[in-house]
Amino acid sequence: MQPVESSPRQTLSYLRTLFEERGIRPKTKLGQNFLIDLNVLDVMVAAAELSKADLVLEVGSGTGSLTARLCDQAGAVLSVEIDPAFHEMVREILHGRDNLALLHADVLKNKNEIRPEVFAQAEELRSRFRCERVKLVANLPYVVAVPVISNLLLSDLPVERMVVMVQWEIAERLSARAGTKDYGALAVLVQSLADVEPVRRRLPPAVFWPRPKVASAIVLVRPSAAKRARVVETAGSVVAFRNFLRDLYVHRRKNLRGALVGAPSGRRPKDEVDRKLAEVGIEGTVRAEDLDPEQHLRLCRAFLV
Repeated sequence: MQPVESSPRQTLSYLRTLFEERGIRPKTKLGQNFLIDLNVLDVMVAAAELSKADLVLEVGSGTGSLTARLCDQAGAVLSVEIDPAFHEMVREILHGRDNLALLHADVLKNKNEIRPEVFAQAEELRSRFRCERVKLVANLPYVVAVPVISNLLLSDLPVERMVVMVQWEIAERLSARAGTKDYGALAVLVQSLADVEPVRRRLPPAVFWPRPKVASAIVLVRPSAAKRARVVETAGSVVAFRNFLRDLYVHRRKNLRGALVGAPSGRRPKDEVDRKLAEVGIEGTVRAEDLDPEQHLRLCRAFLV
């Protein structure tokens, strides 16, 4: 089979014909909604600013339309697909692209960990194609969007940026500010390790097929070495900071004093909590969601030392 010369035109008619020929039906439980607005694909690729020095990680190969665009511009692409039918389809459609590796697997080993094979293949491709940077570019299935983003930030894989299509609700949670309804542990963790900015807001369901029930957005997440160093200096490790935040937000409606006293990882004496809160200058009557990321770091330093 000859390699394709350009990206498949992922229009509605193209998808329907492709799926009918193969007897495939999109699976809602896997978040299989496919972009049919070609301009949106172009926006994602443009935001990635790809070059031959880049290894791209794609989660969800889909029909290979975005994959092909990534292969055209990047040094190498690792595309991970859990669905065997789509994995095989992309393998056939994009046969012959030497800079593409396809991995048939769940990208997550569990909700707290990326599958080790993903890192192993990424490192092998980086070495073979001499890629200096790693970028995540993906129309992320909604069921894995949050754990993929957060676990990649926690990993040692040197990700330079993430350009991701996510549900509008997740985009709001990633970029939320202190005191707003969408602000929580996810926003604090991501913003403590990276800069977050919208690329395209409120994409309607009509740009996908099948149509999801919610709007979507394209978000750019840029991991920051300086921010990561600050977290490590404060908490000892990025994972320790993540665990501290989980404890803090497990009962997010509690005030700060109550959340710290009754932390799931171990109760603390009330007088100790009051003393440490006074030392960092934070009132115990406020809620964690009212604190900005820097205040969370100060709190973490006080209670993890």
